[in-house]
Amino acid sequence: MKLSSFDFEYEGLIPEKFTCDGEDISPSLIIEDIPEGTKRLALIVDDPDAPAGTWVHWIVFNIHVTEIIEEGEVPGTQGLNDFRKLEYGGPCPSSGTHRYFFKLYALDTKLDLAEGCRIKDLLKAMEGHILAEAELMGTYQRE
Repeated sequence: MKLSSFDFEYEGLIPEKFTCDGEDISPSLIIEDIPEGTKRLALIVDDPDAPAGTWVHWIVFNIHVTEIIEEGEVPGTQGLNDFRKLEYGGPCPSSGTHRYFFKLYALDTKLDLAEGCRIKDLLKAMEGHILAEAELMGTYQRE
């Protein structure tokens, strides 16, 4: 499975539009080579360079199988991010350049989780159901 974006390249700069300095909306995502048997997708966006440890920016699960997630779209059920919100929270590093990982999972089942679940609940629910994974990484530094 492959994950890319119309908006930035792997290891490229995430445009300001998709950060706290811009419109703070999610970028487009292009999904290729989804394995047969995939029932749902899940997406986690995080920043491992945050001072307090990995910071979760977005959790979306039970995404219907699709090849494109449009910019600003909420494609599934959202979990609670580390901003304590049920929405995409774009890059907003306190200092320096941070890496932002968009991690996509192809799952063989629909997850029995409620909106607002935590990352640990999602990771536990996905155990034994991941058919494939893909990752897109972009960077951002505030001026």
